[in-house]
Amino acid sequence: MDKITELAGSLGRALLHSGAQVTTAESCTGGGIAEAITRIPGSSAWFEAGYVTYSNRQKVRQLQVPETLFGSVGAVSREVVEAMVSGAQAQSGARYAVAVSGIAGPDGGSIEKPVGTVWMAWGDGNHLYAVQHHFAGNRDSVRRQTVEAALHGLLRMLNEENPGAG
Repeated sequence: MDKITELAGSLGRALLHSGAQVTTAESCTGGGIAEAITRIPGSSAWFEAGYVTYSNRQKVRQLQVPETLFGSVGAVSREVVEAMVSGAQAQSGARYAVAVSGIAGPDGGSIEKPVGTVWMAWGDGNHLYAVQHHFAGNRDSVRRQTVEAALHGLLRMLNEENPGAG
């Protein structure tokens, strides 16, 4: 069993035990987090919804991310992923949420935000955490590392730990 499937299975057991559900709001992973979660049999008991909002327009439309953020801080930012978490929770009714927005490459990077820059946020209705990562490797590697970090963060949050600290 690969590490991502193992993390998703652990997440499912923890959510089932707590009686809670999770939702995902994804950009650079294109639904990879939701796909990993739904690999697990019985995930319908604890996975509520997944939002793949690749464009800024869909982040606004589906998750109510304030449009002004894109001009002021950009799509790959703390503010946007925090708004994505809040929007996903509001739309789905799930207690737990994770959101990711990043530059997987090979194009799209800049000096300020090079390829491999990923912002992610987690929320549980009471707490909201965000962290920036700089992942190395090609597009597939950046996306895989993002999915793994997102799942690991959800597990940390369920253990009442800061998901961005681990």
